[in-house]
Amino acid sequence: YILSVTEKIAKERQIMTRNPFVLRSKDGKKEEGLAVIGGFWNECKGALKRAGIENFSIWSIEDFLFCYGEFPDEVKLSPADQAGFEAWKAALAPVCDVFAAQGTLPLMYHDIGIVRADKSLIRHRVFATKLKEGCAAEYKRRHDGLIEKRGDKITEGPESNFTIWNANGYIFGYCELVKSFDHEMTEAEKASTIAWETRQLEIMDWLTDDVDWITGQKHESACRVWAQ
Repeated sequence: YILSVTEKIAKERQIMTRNPFVLRSKDGKKEEGLAVIGGFWNECKGALKRAGIENFSIWSIEDFLFCYGEFPDEVKLSPADQAGFEAWKAALAPVCDVFAAQGTLPLMYHDIGIVRADKSLIRHRVFATKLKEGCAAEYKRRHDGLIEKRGDKITEGPESNFTIWNANGYIFGYCELVKSFDHEMTEAEKASTIAWETRQLEIMDWLTDDVDWITGQKHESACRVWAQ
């Protein structure tokens, strides 16, 4: 039996787990925390590779560090690498807190599509918002509607490897935008985006600059500070 291309893709994308976590800098210690990570990052990259952890990146958003990675079903660490990770966690403890640990972030939305192994073919989009009190279920409901409308089909793009996570009331999204789909938004696309994002402002506030062009507010963009 020969699997169809779609079935092959669906099967391949199940062999690893997207498992983000979020750190938060202690008051006034963001730059110190970044310096600590920079000091051990080269060693950390080697340990991640040996553990089979791929596409790992760290993004700075206000006082948060959003850490995204793609993990094998079973992570095997050598004693030396395990000791290394423990030492790095200890070094970070005075300057960062674990805001949302691995395995604790509910998945709010996904559009995996066809994941490009060659990252030169994509542009990253990472964003963050803060949910208003009691709005997590409504946020999920609206995004479930997008999945239902799409039929959860595997699509070519433009969004690929797209997941959105809830970290204790803060939303973090990771997306790989396929460059071959880049184009200037049509008037219809602009109108649709404005309508969606304006409605979303009922239930959340932005931390990144994704909709500043709509709201007139000023936010910083998510900044990738390290990547494997």
